[in-house]
Amino acid sequence: MTTAHNTTSPQYPFTAVVGMDDLRLALLLNAVSPAVGGVLVRGEKGTAKSTAVRALSALMPAVDVVGGCRFACAPTAPDPGCPDGPHGTGPVEHRPTRMVELPVGASEDRLVGALDIERALSEGVKAFEPGLLADAHRGILYVDEVNLLHDHLVDLLLDAAAMGASYVEREGVSVRHAARFLLVGTMNPEEGELRPQLLDRFGLTVEVAASREPDQRVEVVRRRLAYDADPAGFAARWAGDEDELRGRIAEARELLPRVTLGDRALRQIAATCAAFEVDGMRADIVMARTATALAAWAGRTDVAEEDVRQAALLALPHRRRRNPFDAPGLDEDKLDETLEEFRGPDEDPAPGTDGDDDPDPDGPDGGGPGGGDGPEGGHPPQEGGPEEAPLPPETGLPHQQDGETPPTPQAPEQPEPEPRPQGGAAGEKPAVGATEPFRTRRLDVPGLGEGADGRRSRARTAHGRTTGARRPRGALGKLHLAATVQAAAPHQKARGRRGTGLVVRRDDLREAVREGREGNLVLFVVDASGSMAARKRMSAVKGAVLSLLLDAYQRRDKIGMITFRGSGADLALPPTSSVEAGAARLAQLPTGGRTPLSEGLLKAHEVLRIERMRDPSRRALLVVVTDGRATGAPGAGRAAGGPLARASRAARLLAADGTAAVVVDCEAGPVRLGLAGELARDLQGTAITLDELRADSVSALVRTVQGTRTTHGNRKAA
Repeated sequence: MTTAHNTTSPQYPFTAVVGMDDLRLALLLNAVSPAVGGVLVRGEKGTAKSTAVRALSALMPAVDVVGGCRFACAPTAPDPGCPDGPHGTGPVEHRPTRMVELPVGASEDRLVGALDIERALSEGVKAFEPGLLADAHRGILYVDEVNLLHDHLVDLLLDAAAMGASYVEREGVSVRHAARFLLVGTMNPEEGELRPQLLDRFGLTVEVAASREPDQRVEVVRRRLAYDADPAGFAARWAGDEDELRGRIAEARELLPRVTLGDRALRQIAATCAAFEVDGMRADIVMARTATALAAWAGRTDVAEEDVRQAALLALPHRRRRNPFDAPGLDEDKLDETLEEFRGPDEDPAPGTDGDDDPDPDGPDGGGPGGGDGPEGGHPPQEGGPEEAPLPPETGLPHQQDGETPPTPQAPEQPEPEPRPQGGAAGEKPAVGATEPFRTRRLDVPGLGEGADGRRSRARTAHGRTTGARRPRGALGKLHLAATVQAAAPHQKARGRRGTGLVVRRDDLREAVREGREGNLVLFVVDASGSMAARKRMSAVKGAVLSLLLDAYQRRDKIGMITFRGSGADLALPPTSSVEAGAARLAQLPTGGRTPLSEGLLKAHEVLRIERMRDPSRRALLVVVTDGRATGAPGAGRAAGGPLARASRAARLLAADGTAAVVVDCEAGPVRLGLAGELARDLQGTAITLDELRADSVSALVRTVQGTRTTHGNRKAA
């Protein structure tokens, strides 16, 4: 839907936002130069990410559009391919810049627009209803929770962002219109990461977190309560600051074409991107545009080293991720070394980069790292600080918060010697590191599902290969042209057909039934008991689970993790889309104690029961990582009431619910009991060893070859 903030209550003023200097700076730079490429805002919930983004639209300069054009064509340079064109010398409308919000659950037609297929078939008319991409042309496209956006919508966004146009294709009928917009997204990393292709399309990224400074938190609450009590009065009190900031944006836009990006700055940009090994050339271009916008915002016509440094801190962190377990970040010491190496012989150091200068963070040129220590424990930098007064709102160039690269969730290798039991739980041993992850075999859910688009199990989806046709259920989806013509053909004479057009009724329309792949809920049940506690063995197990987590990320799954040890089982990670959270829990997992296998399975049964109520269409895959042993009192072994008997009953309970299951057999040594295989039979699932889990394992290759030979043999016999 197109946001129309001014038709109800006034929008919360941008200048009234407390702290969040990096976010405000990134948004303002895009207001000065939309060519920067948008902003991705990452941060915990409740940090006013959406409030700040929505407030930006009121600061953007108004635009002139051709009167009556649904695609916001500029009067001076209308789109020659505009569906509403050609445009003559009609009236010109002067209107505010639009901010269009894309809901996470939007349909494809809502995003790109819809064609009236019935009129196209019967009348040959391209009746096109514009979508959100048309509304956002020459404006802002805002996606809240962008990391939860469906894959097919992400693909459409990527195409539009790359080409500056949107194409709608429906069974040979094609419509194209311009779609150039400022892309702004907000997300909570705990709910999962973005695909690398979409991540790279955002020019800048910023991390936000709630301030830990009491005075600043008090001011946030005070302003919000004042706004809620009297939105119009609150907006009026900040109108002067808004006008001043709006004027400064206009001045920076006017100055921007005169800013010079010298060879020295270009070499520093290229050297920085090369030093941090970013992929492609987009990072260099974004850094150049950002540094130029920073100079214009500061009122300068030359790009300085401080502009290059600030541009790197905003444009590079999200482009350095090599796998989904990496957190965005930038080593500022390395950045300073690179800038110094390519500094001209007569160039003075950038303020704040060598410790000799003490720049004023509140000044218009304060683009250095600012005061304060770096974040602790890998948390994002905090907005503001003890030395930063919350009043008045800062409208100059905000300073950059100092921060270190957050640690990756992947468990590091622990140094020798062998860990010894520690106090607390009996026999508990500290966490050990995981072996290197590897590419795993695809584990999928049997049958045909109807869940969310993904890359794991077979399912009826909106995208994929066409397998049949059916009458539309509600609004027409993908038209099945042949089936529609076949349904309409017998009635042409009775309908009095004249000429070449096909007389089509609503009842004739057929939509395509497609088969693709869905994402599943992959629930890991990991044995962390004493029987798994041998150092090398547990490292291998953690490496296997880490590999499965990476596979789940690539296949668009939700994941959850249950661990069992000692006297019970814990839900270490509730079902989520964040594989980083799963890797972090795995890295911290200690081992030792008894093996309450039945408790782990019963906990899995309870979690899956709740998830089926929350999302009935998402099928689950249970992955049990264990050697199959079970210990505990009362009873012993397979005796009635013993731990193995209880585990068997719990497994059969899961099987009765139709839960697809895989048991990763971690048993090692020359003597094997085969308990994991028995557990898999009770679960009516499959048992595979750690070696067989690898996609490139010899045993998997042998099975493939044998299967191929058997198939050829059967064909010859037939």
